[in-house]
Amino acid sequence: MRPDWDEYFLEIVNVVKKRSTCLRRQVGAVIVKDRQILATGYNGVPRNITHCEAVGCLRVKLNVPSGQRHELCRGLHAEQNAIIQAAYHGVSIKGSTIYTNTKPCSICTKMIINAGIKRIVYEEDYNDPLADELLAKTDIIVEHKKYKK
Repeated sequence: MRPDWDEYFLEIVNVVKKRSTCLRRQVGAVIVKDRQILATGYNGVPRNITHCEAVGCLRVKLNVPSGQRHELCRGLHAEQNAIIQAAYHGVSIKGSTIYTNTKPCSICTKMIINAGIKRIVYEEDYNDPLADELLAKTDIIVEHKKYKK
């Protein structure tokens, strides 16, 4: 059966996340406008930095719980990498939709708001009350959808 557009882009997100080098969670993001992919991203360290799979996870070493102290990580989130990729290549993402397999955290949410993204479609919940509070004050459409495998 042919997938609808949201299912289609969520399926692509699940391929993109396979490039992740994070030892704790694989996340992918795809930014789309007018049914065209503008940028993709997955969570991992910046360019030319040794991957965590080679040097170990700083968050594990410091025993940092999930959802806390985001700055204590060598990597970037998938949403951040997708937004940065668009900027690096001079692609406007204003008015776009971001698809991700995990609901964006508060840091990514702030970037999404300022980047002018108008819709978030995600698969799995991520408990971040600040992200929810920020999104509630915007006109960004947030949709929780399950990818049908």
